[in-house]
Amino acid sequence: MGTQASLLKKGSISRPKSLWFWTLGLGGLSKFDRRLTLQSCLICALPYRKFCLIRGVNTLPYNEQKMKILGLIGGTSWHSTVEYYKFINQHVNDYFGDNTNPPLMVYTMNQSVVHKLQTESKWDQIAEMIIDAAIRLEKAGAQQLMFCANTPHKVYDVVAKHINTPILHIGDATASAMKSEKLNTVCFLGTKYSMTEDFVTKRISQHNIDVLTPQNNDTLNELHRIIQEELSYGKIIEHSKRYVLNVIQDLVHSGAQGVVLGCTEFPLMIHDGELDIPVFNTTQIHARAGADFILEKP
Repeated sequence: MGTQASLLKKGSISRPKSLWFWTLGLGGLSKFDRRLTLQSCLICALPYRKFCLIRGVNTLPYNEQKMKILGLIGGTSWHSTVEYYKFINQHVNDYFGDNTNPPLMVYTMNQSVVHKLQTESKWDQIAEMIIDAAIRLEKAGAQQLMFCANTPHKVYDVVAKHINTPILHIGDATASAMKSEKLNTVCFLGTKYSMTEDFVTKRISQHNIDVLTPQNNDTLNELHRIIQEELSYGKIIEHSKRYVLNVIQDLVHSGAQGVVLGCTEFPLMIHDGELDIPVFNTTQIHARAGADFILEKP
């Protein structure tokens, strides 16, 4: 720290003015917090906040004083994490009617490692990765956490037992958003893990809504392939999009009155107005719920 400070004074290191408080703030943090802040690079304003609070000075703008701190665990994939970040910031901007940004922290996991562990059915190690991310965000001051994807919710209960900060479940947020539509049956598309297991769909069915998923193994595998080999890389391939739309239509013929895009990458491919039934974008729904938490809206 002393070396960096002296170099800054001599002009050997060029650093944007907005990061000066980041450097100052480190002096008031513990050794662990300094390491955490540097490695995770969560949010530049956070150490400034700690710097001010340690000295008993509240210098935060009025808008920021009113908001709670939300931690996002993303990276699965980063394409959908960007959508979370965009939706939350936009909603807060709209709420205040200006360019006010929320106190938002993001921890990005290594998707390559996560996918490898999924194929090896090593969900305990995936849980450990998410717990590590959650603890880092918790230590940094997050007051609520969110997994920025549906599939990580497979280990939601395990993670929740190891941390003190509440986690906003994507299934609960989706079910709440569906109430106003008064639907009896919806279809759910996601990874093969979320379609064949009930760690998300059960949360929806608990609200007296029947959930249909594809039953054919070839269909399950192809949807999963599209997600992992195309959408998670940001690729939108037209014939894959047609395939997904045809699967939805088949489920509509089986009684679905709406569709839940239960993979946070599907909204990159399927857009509002392309179907004649209500479309529930879990990315946008979950992000909106996160923004409401930040703003302390019921």
